[in-house]
Amino acid sequence: MSQSWFASALAVIILAAAFPATAQLPGADVDARPDPAIACHVGVYRLDDGSWVDVAPLESRGLRWRRLDGATAKMTPDADGRWISTLGWTARVEGPQPQLGACDEGRMEFEGKGGRRVTLHAQNTTFIGQGGTRLNGRLILPPGDGPVPIMVEVHGSEGANALDFNPFQRFAPASGVGVFVYAKRGSGGSEGRYTQDFHVLAEDAAAAVREARRLAGARAGRVGLHGASQGGWIAPLAASQTPVDFVTVGFGLAYGALSEDSDQVVLDLKAKGWGPEVLEQARAITDVTSAFIASHGQIGFGDLEAVRTRYGAEPWFADIKGEFTGFLLNTPNDQIIAMAPVLDLGTSWDYDPLPVLSRLDTPMLWIQAEDDIGAPPDATRQRLIDLAAQGRPVTLLEYPDTDHGIVRFETAPDGARTALGYAPGYIIRRCWTGRGRGSWTGPMATGAF
Repeated sequence: MSQSWFASALAVIILAAAFPATAQLPGADVDARPDPAIACHVGVYRLDDGSWVDVAPLESRGLRWRRLDGATAKMTPDADGRWISTLGWTARVEGPQPQLGACDEGRMEFEGKGGRRVTLHAQNTTFIGQGGTRLNGRLILPPGDGPVPIMVEVHGSEGANALDFNPFQRFAPASGVGVFVYAKRGSGGSEGRYTQDFHVLAEDAAAAVREARRLAGARAGRVGLHGASQGGWIAPLAASQTPVDFVTVGFGLAYGALSEDSDQVVLDLKAKGWGPEVLEQARAITDVTSAFIASHGQIGFGDLEAVRTRYGAEPWFADIKGEFTGFLLNTPNDQIIAMAPVLDLGTSWDYDPLPVLSRLDTPMLWIQAEDDIGAPPDATRQRLIDLAAQGRPVTLLEYPDTDHGIVRFETAPDGARTALGYAPGYIIRRCWTGRGRGSWTGPMATGAF
């Protein structure tokens, strides 16, 4: 087979197969827009005690509020117009029940405290990304006229328009940090086609940094990049292409996407209680599936059949999941071939970030979730510790008892996790701008600037 997009399409199909009720296919949300009936409430609200609450739109019905302490809930109006908040990502009506005023009031009540929507200074722009693609962006600065740090937000794998859905464009400026957000190519009126080609996206991010500096002018202080999840591959790569003062990575990986699948397979099997011998066999299996993906389907159907024949009757075989391995092993070849042309994402499966990280002199803060099952942290942790020991300006902050997104969770008897909120302190640390040369203190920190 010669399809250059074969492997990237598989990753999207796998998500749908593995999580049919909840998964958002990467890129399927590029046309998402906030509900116009309630979008008027979106904003950051300053409460009477000086704290704030951010109210963000959702791609589905409703809104989501967030606080610096990590508390969050989904808000939906009931039949009487009263707002009902459900804790975290649960369906439980508990915790604070903030109420919003009429659309034209810009007002809220939160646990007995009044709040007013803050007016932020925003400049919309269009700039040129990779290959001459025109991208829509926005710079939001805190009040005042002095220099401020500016954080350029780099997308994860989502396609949703950051101009609509990125909440940091509000609460980072409310905390004194400017933000530049832009609509990923193919979304929010930006030209081009949605892609997961890290090199293309890194060039777009580097162009966003230059545009942020241009728009901010004399107000540009320290300017850097923040990338979460897939953005953790893209932000350091962009920093290697244009000067920045800092890079913050949230729940990203310091190794490639193929290794991510292998580590997920091992975690899945460990969770089922399988021992070292099975895990060693599983690594051999993921070598085969990775070769298949990396070759874009040109190599490996014979090897896939050999794996199925050799291990298909083993009691642990059905417990193999991962990013794509479980799908490849449990789907007939003709179905794989038939589904592959549906989506072409251009995912950079063969990208290894280590050479870039090894050369970067930019201060970097990596924030990890200790119990991340979407982006297993062990190999990344070791690479970052090694880089810090080699003199790279890397600091690692790790939050215990959190999953992907740095979210606290509860675990059901069947092992399913439900997110309850963010780890306290994570949101403000995500606004880190590389100032000073001190070490972080926290649940786990290593390295120093």
